Amino acid sequence: MDTARARRSRPRPVTYAAVRRIARALPGAAEGIAYRTPAFRVAGRFWFRLREDADTLAVRIDFDTRDMLMQARPQAFFVTDHYRGYPAVLVRLSKVRRPESKALLEQSWRQVAPKLHRNRFLGIGARALKNLRH
Repeated sequence: MDTARARRSRPRPVTYAAVRRIARALPGAAEGIAYRTPAFRVAGRFWFRLREDADTLAVRIDFDTRDMLMQARPQAFFVTDHYRGYPAVLVRLSKVRRPESKALLEQSWRQVAPKLHRNRFLGIGARALKNLRH
């Protein structure tokens, strides 16, 4: 395989700018600071932050999903002792692919976001919800 084709087939690392674009597309996402690093919250609830090394995200996620991610791709998903007891996973941006990061952030957002924001994301309005209940 020639080097030009090899470069094209190799996935580019995910950047924090790409993560920001994914996050800002979801309802209720608010950018701010946590532990002196860039972070996002949803309705005041912690969602994720960039760690001090600028290559790692700390993302809130349930323990089962975290364990599955770490088992499937340990080079991309991991925890340190500090995060072991928290529902969060660490993500190496240089090792994760864009579709993986998007899926993880969306799943995490669904766990963090209040019902109103989740319904807006799914395109379910108040009238549709009322009709579903009856």
